[in-house]
Amino acid sequence: MAYQSERPELEQRKFVDYKDVAYLRQFTNSHAKIMGKKRTGVSAAKQREISLAIKRARFMGLLPYLAP
Repeated sequence: MAYQSERPELEQRKFVDYKDVAYLRQFTNSHAKIMGKKRTGVSAAKQREISLAIKRARFMGLLPYLAP
């Protein structure tokens, strides 16, 4: 099984912001669960930043915990 290459647009970003909801939705599936790094194609460090940003956005009410 071949792994996906890293997404080039992530390397241009300095940090992942929890307020950028449209960007964070790319990393959740239709059930509002966070997708794994093999599926998204990001490095482990970026995956940790993304998951923390998603959790912060959920806490602030910007993203749902469950799919509607």
